[in-house]
Amino acid sequence: MATVELRFSALPEHVRTARLVAAAVARRAGVDEAVLDEVRLAVGEACSRAVGLHQTGGITAPVKVLLIEEEKQFSIEVGDEAPHTAPGDRAPGSGGEVEVEEDEMGLAVISGLVDDVEVTAGEHGGQIRMSWPSAAVTATLT
Repeated sequence: MATVELRFSALPEHVRTARLVAAAVARRAGVDEAVLDEVRLAVGEACSRAVGLHQTGGITAPVKVLLIEEEKQFSIEVGDEAPHTAPGDRAPGSGGEVEVEEDEMGLAVISGLVDDVEVTAGEHGGQIRMSWPSAAVTATLT
């Protein structure tokens, strides 16, 4: 199992780099060319969401992206360190409703792009894990 780890400051301009790296690693892992646009879009959405959560929460920790190549599967994990609470825990009129709506919209977009997605969240951060089938690649770089 090969893993590439990418960490970047929670700034919107770094999301593009994460998308490009994810697409390159996915291609190398044997993900079908027809699916690479979905990989790019899903990673972009997940990273943008994490950046937004970090900026809103004043979190200086980097956004973490793991690109995991397994025998017949390619997975991407995007992690944030923003505390996640239930929507009812926010104070009315605090603007939290808009943030929840945007968050839910981002997750809906990701779910529409990726068949195999898992979202976990807690008081110490959250993670989105997305997976795609891949062909076993035996070629080596020369």
